[in-house]
Amino acid sequence: MPRVFSGIQPTGEIHLGNYLGAVQHWVAAQERSSAPDQALYCVVDLHGLTLPWDRATYAEGTRRTAMLLLAAGLDPERCTLFVQSHVHQHTELTWLLNCIATFGELRRMTQFKEKSAGQESVSVGLFDYPVLMAADVLAYDTEQVPVGDDQRQHLELARDIAIRFNHRCGDTLVVPEASIPPVGARVMDLQNPTAKMSKSLDSPQGTIRLLDDPSAITKRIKSAVTDSDNEIRFDPGAKPGVSNLLQILASVTDEPVEQVAAGMAGQGYGALKGAVADAVVEFVRPLQARYAALEQDPAEVGRILEVGAERAEGIAAVVLERIRNAVGLLPRPR
Repeated sequence: MPRVFSGIQPTGEIHLGNYLGAVQHWVAAQERSSAPDQALYCVVDLHGLTLPWDRATYAEGTRRTAMLLLAAGLDPERCTLFVQSHVHQHTELTWLLNCIATFGELRRMTQFKEKSAGQESVSVGLFDYPVLMAADVLAYDTEQVPVGDDQRQHLELARDIAIRFNHRCGDTLVVPEASIPPVGARVMDLQNPTAKMSKSLDSPQGTIRLLDDPSAITKRIKSAVTDSDNEIRFDPGAKPGVSNLLQILASVTDEPVEQVAAGMAGQGYGALKGAVADAVVEFVRPLQARYAALEQDPAEVGRILEVGAERAEGIAAVVLERIRNAVGLLPRPR
């Protein structure tokens, strides 16, 4: 199996869309790996600092994100799970790659334009974080990066930087390829079914977080936006709200969405929302139980993250030394 790297920010809480769109594919990938260093997954806490953050809760949010990934099925015996800031090679490599990347490339990044729009002042980190993302990937000789549409531009930048570095300094960096996850759920906001479910606080009633209690999940699903004709069919263009509910039901029951739609036909929106709520509650129940167990054993969580950081650092240190030599830096006397 080619080496795979992916990461998730600890800002906000992992929701159903994150799980169905990304994390379940990470769990599947670890099952195909021949060793834990072939599938690397990272809580990218440094990326979360590019926008305002809460100093008092940030560390705990990082730990909670790691526990959620473990509860979702990541196995430290089959993959490497670690926290980005625990491996210093990420930031050192970012500086070296900053000297390869160009201002024009970063200025064209779509996410920077969107996040900085209307702001009088933005941090240099928000502008530069695509280079940190490139360092995250290139530090591990990553061969494949699972990407969705919103991250394709960043991976293309990482590839361009690697190719330019190899041209200037010799064949040093592995040029990563995009790995397109299997077609899965694109879970939309329950209150705005034309927008993806988000970890931000902009639409709390439209988001199903993995740790929400059953009553909150049920309430939000039963309040989901649909339309006025009460016909159940899968038609994302004409009936985005109903189609989103059908997609969620199909994903958590592992059935084709067309089959789910046919089974719910003629039953009305109340029945559909009830079926979705019941299915989602049952779907997250074992994950929540595993999370509760991890919460009772913080020392074990710390041990897992330390083992992951050591394993990741062992890989990144070798790669960074190779890069330093290619750049022509004076080696430290030993």
